[in-house]
Amino acid sequence: MTKFPPCQGKTACRDDGVKCLTCGRDFQEIEKLRSLMDGLATLAMEYEYENVDEYSAYVARKLGKTIAYRREKTT
Repeated sequence: MTKFPPCQGKTACRDDGVKCLTCGRDFQEIEKLRSLMDGLATLAMEYEYENVDEYSAYVARKLGKTIAYRREKTT
């Protein structure tokens, strides 16, 4: 397993054409995560959620549980 390096922001991003030299993630990974986050934001906007903090906390909590469950299944 590897440790997830969070993005430091677009202004901090430096690249070599393949990956970000600041966080070390390749552009394919960065784009995939951006796309998934865009989908979550679009869902909240589409359904006009006003409690975005609660929505975000729910997504984070469920994601953590889903990852833990899948890791358990593979061991």
